[in-house]
Amino acid sequence: TAETPEDPHSQPRPRPRPPVCLLVLGMAGSGKTTFVQRLTGYLHGLGSPPYVINLDPAVHEVPFPANIDIRDTVKYKEVMKQYGLGPNGGIVTSLNLFATRFDQVMKFIEKSQNMSQYVLIDTPGQIEVFTWSASGTIITEALASSFPTIVIYVMDTSRSTNPVTFMSNMLYACSILYKTKLPFIVVMNKTDIIDHSFAVEWMQDFETFQDALNQETTYVSNLTRSMSLVLDEFYSSLRVVGVSAVLGTGLEELFVQVTSATEEYEREYRPEYERLKKTLAHAQSQHQKEQLDRLRKDMGPVALDPGAATDSSASAVMPSDLILTRGTADEEEEDEEDSDTDDIDHKVTEESHEEPAFKNFMQESVTWYRNRSNE
Repeated sequence: TAETPEDPHSQPRPRPRPPVCLLVLGMAGSGKTTFVQRLTGYLHGLGSPPYVINLDPAVHEVPFPANIDIRDTVKYKEVMKQYGLGPNGGIVTSLNLFATRFDQVMKFIEKSQNMSQYVLIDTPGQIEVFTWSASGTIITEALASSFPTIVIYVMDTSRSTNPVTFMSNMLYACSILYKTKLPFIVVMNKTDIIDHSFAVEWMQDFETFQDALNQETTYVSNLTRSMSLVLDEFYSSLRVVGVSAVLGTGLEELFVQVTSATEEYEREYRPEYERLKKTLAHAQSQHQKEQLDRLRKDMGPVALDPGAATDSSASAVMPSDLILTRGTADEEEEDEEDSDTDDIDHKVTEESHEEPAFKNFMQESVTWYRNRSNE
């Protein structure tokens, strides 16, 4: 059968777009896991099932279908028992152990990019365990260096009606933003209990926040008043969305902000990560080259045989040749000839030689002492 010629006007198939990673962080009790559950159901409803990863080793049950679960890899209670740790230490150590294999997780995410447009990552309830640990940094940078990565900070709106508590939440959000250096979205959860409009007003209108603070007369309120001036610039570029994880409201607006944050990543963050990767690769190759040059300079050309110095093919040996070759060819042949004795127990042979030698030594010592006493 004749082969059908390829259409010269046909364009190559476009490469699949990398999935967007949504890294969900938040204080204990803010509703992160419920939010991830609602987000998973929402995306399934749109016909775009996400790739879900659970990074909380201490959770009893996960209310969503997790593609990768840290509990399948690391046994949290066994880690506590083996290392003699408490709950928080066990979570940190479990994350550290999991981070050593995160390159395999990256491969799974790459394979799933044809099927999943989004990757949802649920983190431990103890937020400081992830944000300020080495493993948290490794996981975040690994994701951000390969995929568009957005940090979603889930905040409990019902607990933030007090201006001091609200400011504490905003300071923590600010610290995470500058720690991760990634596009950032604040999700004000539990809007089914109280609407988040008061918090948005506090961020947009400095005087309204000051009026709320005037009702507080503690030292902390004075500190909060000063800090609110500092965070003014932080508020101006902050993406804020009100969401109810229980009712599922606000998710449409959330994905509008996710699209905007993804564009920001591609525009501002990806070029920086690409530049850093190239700089690191160049620095590593330059370092290896300098080490090799220094080694060659220190060792210099080494002649194997003074009489063979005139032979151009074997006049000198470079350090790499000396490192890779152990002994001369004659020694190698001798080693091959002596290989028949490999089945001999050399330890037994040495002991059989040592025993008569020791007896001879003892007899000579006794004879010497007797001769000396006779004298």
